Amino acid sequence: MQKIKVEQHGFTAFSWFAGWLFTIGFLHLAFWKGVLAVVLWPYYIGLAVSNLVQ
Repeated sequence: MQKIKVEQHGFTAFSWFAGWLFTIGFLHLAFWKGVLAVVLWPYYIGLAVSNLVQ
């Protein structure tokens, strides 16, 4: 008899989605930049933080 391991990755997907929504709201991104932020949201957050540090 084999053991079956079930993994749930719902929390990871929710965290990614929450980060994306936070980026759009925090940086007041336009529609197309918001669409681009689906993939590049850490980049946009990095730009904002680097501008605050300087």
